[in-house]
Amino acid sequence: MPLARGTKLGPHEIIAPLGAGGMGEVYRARDTRLDREVAIKILPSHLSSDSEARQRLEREAKTVSGLNHPNICVLHDIGHQDGIDFIVMECLEGETLEQRLVKGPQPLNDVLKYGAQIADALDKAHGSGVVHRDLKPGNVMLTKSSAKLLDFGLAKPVLPLATMATLTQAGSPITQQGMIVGTFQYMSPEQVGGHELDSRSDIFSLGAVLYEMMTGRKAFPGKSQLSVASAILEKDPEPIGTIAPLTPPSLDHAIRRCLAKDPEDRWQSARDLASELSWIRESGSHTALPPIGVGVASTKKWLAFLPWVLCAILLVALFAGAMWWRGNKATGPTEYFSVTLPFSALDIEVAPNGHTVALVGFSETDRTNVLWIYEVGEQQARKLSQTGGARFPFWSPEGKSLAFFADGKLKKLDIAGGPVQTICDAASGRGGTWNSDGVIVFTPEGGLLEGLYRVPATGGTPKQISTPDPSRGENTNRWPEFLPDGKHFLYFGGDVAGSADSNAIFVGALDSNQKTFITKGTGNVAYVAPGYLLYYRDKTLFAQSFDAGEMKLSGEAVPLITDLAYVPRIAHTVFSASSDVLLARRGGGVSVSKLVWFDRKGNDLGSIDKPEIVANVALAPDGKTLAVDRTDEESQNTDLWTYDLQRGAAKRLTFDPAVDSTPIFSPDGKQILFSSSRAHVFRLYVKDADGAQEEKLIPLDASDNSNLYPSDWSRDGKSILYMRATELWAAQLPDWRTRPVVQGAGTLKNGQFSPDGRWVAYASNESGRWEVYVTSFPDGRGKWQVSTAGGSQPRWRGDGKELFYLASDSKIMAVPITGGTNFDPGSPVPLFQAIPREMGATTELAEYDVTRDGQRFLVNTQVTDPETQPMSVILNWSAQLKK
Repeated sequence: MPLARGTKLGPHEIIAPLGAGGMGEVYRARDTRLDREVAIKILPSHLSSDSEARQRLEREAKTVSGLNHPNICVLHDIGHQDGIDFIVMECLEGETLEQRLVKGPQPLNDVLKYGAQIADALDKAHGSGVVHRDLKPGNVMLTKSSAKLLDFGLAKPVLPLATMATLTQAGSPITQQGMIVGTFQYMSPEQVGGHELDSRSDIFSLGAVLYEMMTGRKAFPGKSQLSVASAILEKDPEPIGTIAPLTPPSLDHAIRRCLAKDPEDRWQSARDLASELSWIRESGSHTALPPIGVGVASTKKWLAFLPWVLCAILLVALFAGAMWWRGNKATGPTEYFSVTLPFSALDIEVAPNGHTVALVGFSETDRTNVLWIYEVGEQQARKLSQTGGARFPFWSPEGKSLAFFADGKLKKLDIAGGPVQTICDAASGRGGTWNSDGVIVFTPEGGLLEGLYRVPATGGTPKQISTPDPSRGENTNRWPEFLPDGKHFLYFGGDVAGSADSNAIFVGALDSNQKTFITKGTGNVAYVAPGYLLYYRDKTLFAQSFDAGEMKLSGEAVPLITDLAYVPRIAHTVFSASSDVLLARRGGGVSVSKLVWFDRKGNDLGSIDKPEIVANVALAPDGKTLAVDRTDEESQNTDLWTYDLQRGAAKRLTFDPAVDSTPIFSPDGKQILFSSSRAHVFRLYVKDADGAQEEKLIPLDASDNSNLYPSDWSRDGKSILYMRATELWAAQLPDWRTRPVVQGAGTLKNGQFSPDGRWVAYASNESGRWEVYVTSFPDGRGKWQVSTAGGSQPRWRGDGKELFYLASDSKIMAVPITGGTNFDPGSPVPLFQAIPREMGATTELAEYDVTRDGQRFLVNTQVTDPETQPMSVILNWSAQLKK
């Protein structure tokens, strides 16, 4: 009978079952001593009296206890209680490789990465005198960052093939008494034959696993165990290249060598195999082109991943080199390819010349997103310095410069070299375009009722040239793109915080307020010479012939690709095109994260609930309740949710179809202040934290239609801090009288009262990047810079003696504060490296919070697997419109 929730085995309290098989049941449990989640494996009731089964469990514990390796599941304890034998292991979040393979063949990078990790784990086991004997997809767990090898319980002699004579059906993955140990389809020939085994048997099994990962098929299929065994002994698998034609020859060779019938012909150690797989992955030998090098020494760590980042572009070069390098126009049929990038490629932009590509991707060195440049046909790719936090790049008309948004600014740089220059403020830019007269049209702020602006590319004061029309349900104009005449531009106009009925593509003009409706669309748009429009609608990227002079579409809209990475809250999807090649990122557009507790040293103390699309972490003053805004993946609706941290219960607090976000607790924890777009612009509301009363609009003056976002509620309950456009304001209760706190210093955010109410910490980009400052309250006299190398999201310790913030490289920093008449900060000290969720919407402002005693940090931690982001490459896509 399964163990009930709350059952205790020693200090471990059962939470829920994780899985069961013939030889074991696994449960999620909590270690009450260390307050961490663990996995407990017990013998099922029908085996509790089986001495051999008990010996196997004990043998597994003793085996794993001696294998300390990052890719082997950690054993914590072993015990016996109330007739139950159990072992305690680390609790792994993820899915087994067997579950992953249900979806089909795996991305090439996953095969190489996980294969090398499994081989490395086997090398550790073999070096300790342990042969796994049951390596199979079901015994490999894939977590958010790595593969973990499980189940070392089959350390006993194997039986001869004769015992299989009466077995007619393909075997269960659970080993049964009297059978050859292991799982037939992954056994080595010597294991099937009942011969003595050594470490090379595991290498054969790993080869069968790698084969299945690449092809989605078993290396040795069969309708019965006898036919499977016969295939293992006598037949070679179908060549990988006939099933997966793009398999690198080096990987095909590595797998075939694993599957050699004679152990002497295989890899002689798992270390050799791990090295081979790592070499294939790092060297760039997975393509027919020369390996890519990186010209900057500080990017060596990135080199291992860069070939995968550029895999889509390399394939384009391989199959369409003539088109791009010589400018020849393709006349063949449309061809589709799919490759996998090693991270979520946030933006991709093909230059006007058609062979230079800018992309935004995560840099391990900088611990943030940066710009990368790749010239198709060359052997070097390079990272552009000083581009940390870059988003939504766009090219100058001659293709020599790039403009992009970062640190609340619109910036530019010459890709040949030189410093990054600031053009103007842009709190949270939403796209731009650059014409041959040196005019940039852009959207500076991602809030509601925000229009398009123009500014000289040399810098200056932006001038508004379009205004959203609320009468037609429109609250934003964004994602502009100049047409060939340099006077007219395409753009998206619609509602990003509610109904999509008004979403459409328009043409505007620099010298006129008039706009022309083109078509319905729900995101960014692209014009491609000599006359095509690409736009997103109904979860599909369409292409249609477009006369830029007449500003009219013609012919039928042709669907090119579905399942693109689309973010409704910013109305954006990732694609770029030249006249011949289209690059588009598929998969989810909104990143999934998990709320994880850390101590000051960065030790993982456990997580809250399952991964969700959540943002804005807010702990109640007593530390017993958590509030976040959570987005439903299906409807993309964003509402407030609260979590009872003692009982582990989640509760939805708001239900309006608008965006409800940025929760802030009152000092007594009984109310929640938040921002909502339900008035077609973000305004502040308050609601009882228990959900008993309906939310109420706070009567703050915002006659200029500025978006309002709450920041903090003072400890005495008399004041609130909030963002008003790019400024920091305060409102005094109970009459809600308002006054500015900090103005005229760039863009401001993350205002936080000190516990005694004398100081306000905030983040500003006045220096050109985000830094943390402190000023006095309420008079705003004096200003002290707290961070020294970039920072945001300040948080006070409960006694005011420490101020925390998130550095530009996502480290949690601590600054000691000395009390007195004047504010006296010490030097920032790094506590630990966090991996917070990538923030996208303007309402996403707080990705961590800290307990009052400053000892525990709740971080909204990124969990979306960065190595499963498929990229579609479509060659000669315009041929679809010519049919």
